[in-house]
Amino acid sequence: MLHRKLHQFCNEGREVCIFLRDQQRWIEEARIVSLEGDLMTVRYEIDEDEEISSWEEIIRIESIASITHRLASVSRADIDPLISDDCPEAEQIYPRYPDYPQE
Repeated sequence: MLHRKLHQFCNEGREVCIFLRDQQRWIEEARIVSLEGDLMTVRYEIDEDEEISSWEEIIRIESIASITHRLASVSRADIDPLISDDCPEAEQIYPRYPDYPQE
């Protein structure tokens, strides 16, 4: 199952976060570049001391304890999010009222 998900993340080019069991550390915002046998190559960047470093690392799949990916994000900027009234009428979900016709 893990191999299938890793192939899916690799093919889709998704950013993932990986926790390595043997090193007890997270690799954040990494892209899986290749999978060969029980080895996985990832690329990621680290921002330390006002310097950005790019890394490419080869990891044994058996050392992966956890892998996650972001489903969605919300901007913290001062922007009013869209609410259901802003949606086109055909896409709005109405509450169930007795006098409202149901499909």
